[in-house]
Amino acid sequence: MSGEAAAYPPRSASDTTTGCTARDRTDPTAGARPASGSWIPGLALTLVVAAAATGVGRLLPVLGGPGSGVVIGVLVAAVRKPGARLRPGIRVANKPVLQAGVALLGAQLSLTQVLRVGAGSLPIMVGSLTACLSAAWFIGRRLGVGGDLRTLIGAGTGICGASAIAAVTPVIGAASAEVAYAISTIFLFNIAAVVAFPVIGHLLGMGPDAFGLFAGTAVNDMSSVVAVASAYGPAAADDAVVVKLTRTLMIIPICLGLAILTGRRARARGQAATSSRARPAGLVPWFLVAFLLAAAVNSAGLVPAAAHPGLKELSALLVTVALCAVGLSTDLAALRRTGPRPLLLGACLWAVVSVSSLTLQYGVRCL
Repeated sequence: MSGEAAAYPPRSASDTTTGCTARDRTDPTAGARPASGSWIPGLALTLVVAAAATGVGRLLPVLGGPGSGVVIGVLVAAVRKPGARLRPGIRVANKPVLQAGVALLGAQLSLTQVLRVGAGSLPIMVGSLTACLSAAWFIGRRLGVGGDLRTLIGAGTGICGASAIAAVTPVIGAASAEVAYAISTIFLFNIAAVVAFPVIGHLLGMGPDAFGLFAGTAVNDMSSVVAVASAYGPAAADDAVVVKLTRTLMIIPICLGLAILTGRRARARGQAATSSRARPAGLVPWFLVAFLLAAAVNSAGLVPAAAHPGLKELSALLVTVALCAVGLSTDLAALRRTGPRPLLLGACLWAVVSVSSLTLQYGVRCL
């Protein structure tokens, strides 16, 4: 398609280096170890934003603290993007804090509940993922979006946002520009989900369990899943987290399949396969294991019932802090550079996953 090279810059030799994550490709400082204490200013800023977000969330329960944290963080980044001095602390407040908050949720659930919700969501989860990946291939080709880019957007939308993009990137050897486009597109619709999905749930009269299943299967990143479901109540948030963690496991078969397909294509061209080998154990996030262990400890009666409210408040606080960091990390310039075609593909896939999740849920309940 004419203009393809301008829209999607050519892949350089460094872009095909394998074994790195999406963040490594888009952030040149990601691999550097922060100096001692260098994370304090950025973490302090994130905590201040989180305090404001908590106050706004109490005034606007439909948005909640986590959702308010994303919005306020984005607004702060729009006024003045955090500089290099603040980035180490924002990174600390982002992924590790979020994962700790999610793992802590397990201490409030039982393994029976986890297995019931996880198993019950499988038909809807597999169906919506199949619909998303099929639509990514078909609609992406029609829009002229490159193969690697549509794979990244499809995996990010259908599985678990930036985490899936990070896992798929070294497997297919995606270029850094494609990774940046995909993450920017996914993030935009995460923000849209935080605002729109609770409204949709109330309009459809969905109960907490139904909305938790909807949020867990139709929202991308874990942070956004928690933000969306928390606005609907703690019961919806508990179910959504279990569904989302079950959905995260889909990274394993998808990455293994892409590794096989990429290797076959490379051999067909007479080239050595450049993608990294997908290792199932390495694709299972640590916080999923921690979540299950915490649920097992709670199921054994080792977590006092009196401690549950405090654990819930602490988990909510950690998630709010992480969501503020996500907002502060928003690269608005990258969103502007994304262009219309990947955004249009992302919008189409977002609609496909949302509609298929609701349709399949309705169909399963009618059986």
